[in-house]
Amino acid sequence: MSGLIFFSTRELETIVDFYSNKLGMDIWLEQADCVILKHDNLMLGFCQREKTGKDGMITFYYETEKEVDEAYLRHKDISTTKPQLNEKYNIYHFFATDPEGRDLEFQKFL
Repeated sequence: MSGLIFFSTRELETIVDFYSNKLGMDIWLEQADCVILKHDNLMLGFCQREKTGKDGMITFYYETEKEVDEAYLRHKDISTTKPQLNEKYNIYHFFATDPEGRDLEFQKFL
């Protein structure tokens, strides 16, 4: 089974630009007021609405700690933490936010 997660946005063009140009996701499908982005097995849909949906967290995972560190260097401007070990969940990760304040996590499972 495949799936995707939809979010409402007040700034569709800004969000699509951010996820495609800043984070490297591809536009998979464009509809009247919705755009679906894809990278590997992650699909996110954003639909223009009067309210911004920010519940939950979008997590991007990597194969190595080095890739997490490289992502941090690329996204330092949006990061809210530095890469660190989380012993409770046995992950190496850092947090960031998108232009509308959605929580993003970049991690490697250890």
